[in-house]
Amino acid sequence: MALILYVVLGVALIGTLSSAVFLGLALLGVMRFRSQARQQLRGIPDNAHLPPVSVLKPVHGLESQLKENIESFFRQDYPDYEVLFAADEANDPALEVVREVCAHYPHIPSRVLVTGALWPNPVVHSFHCMAEAAAHEILVTADSDVEVSSSYLREVVSPLLDPQVGMVTCVYRGKNVAGFFSALTAIGMSVEMTAGVLVANLLEGMKFGLGPTIAVRKDSLARIGGYHALKDYISNDFAIGNQIAEAGYRVVLSGHVIDHVVNQKSFRRMWQNQLRWAQTTRYSRPKGHFGTGLVFSMPYGLLGLLAAGGLGHWGLGSIFLAVAVLNRLAEAWLVGWMVVRDPQVRRAPWLYPLRDVLGFVVWFASYLNLRYVWRDSRFELKGTRITLRQTSSDSR
Repeated sequence: MALILYVVLGVALIGTLSSAVFLGLALLGVMRFRSQARQQLRGIPDNAHLPPVSVLKPVHGLESQLKENIESFFRQDYPDYEVLFAADEANDPALEVVREVCAHYPHIPSRVLVTGALWPNPVVHSFHCMAEAAAHEILVTADSDVEVSSSYLREVVSPLLDPQVGMVTCVYRGKNVAGFFSALTAIGMSVEMTAGVLVANLLEGMKFGLGPTIAVRKDSLARIGGYHALKDYISNDFAIGNQIAEAGYRVVLSGHVIDHVVNQKSFRRMWQNQLRWAQTTRYSRPKGHFGTGLVFSMPYGLLGLLAAGGLGHWGLGSIFLAVAVLNRLAEAWLVGWMVVRDPQVRRAPWLYPLRDVLGFVVWFASYLNLRYVWRDSRFELKGTRITLRQTSSDSR
């Protein structure tokens, strides 16, 4: 038993050191991000040199804060843009909200498409149909559960004026609109997700996209075969950025931060969403996802507490736990406040150490299951591709 406890203590020590190294890398990533963000702001041209833009927004059901999210895209400080919406079915209840908002902003060109779900990934099919109908060369895709500020288009589009830049994407903060379980997901978006993106940008540059916002030019999209090349990728945001980078273009991480609205009222719904994200990351970036197991801190602090305590060294165990808690609080402040300005980090900083434990459990579970739920569909994967898509109506 003593030997086992020493082995566990060794694992706790390795995890504590690796999470400390990751915190140091996150600090460097924050510094680089802030520097690049300042350069991007200085490079924004005046209205006369900003190109027209087509915003593409798929919708599906009455999501929380849907009207406010959509309206934020009609309140842009941008000279010339249109907004296109797409739904799988004509009777989707989201379309009533969409049409109401469009009617309130008649000076902004807008269109609504009903596209069906003909490809394994229905969102990619929506993007394909909207891109075919788009009037402009620059396409900005944005999820229906995000809210943006008035400077969004101006800041996201500007880097695409460089012909060597083929895509721009954004980090985001979680906006909790539901309760405790939703808060755990939201702070994970603001801190855990963002920290991983900043470290990846630091070490290898951006070679992937983040789904809530992806801006591309039609020429760079055509270079990879258009949306048709992404039709059966489950993590289409990762795939489009990866393929555009492989085609020789730069992928830029914008300094603009958007709000990702989170409405997960139950543990089950939170768990399904967390597991889906973890599984898509596992297959999109297998090596990086495996290494994620070493960037958590709280699980190793708890292991250290229990192992050292079992050996009669509770003081040493308490040090392990204290170091883990301080590590997570430092990361929450550094990334969650200094980068994405999430007010939840200031109001309830204790949420992130708790989220860190949950994140480790989700990471471990991502290696146990190949089937997951997204909206009203159930998927099975083979690598990064969808091999089965069954909607709730198919199962009846």
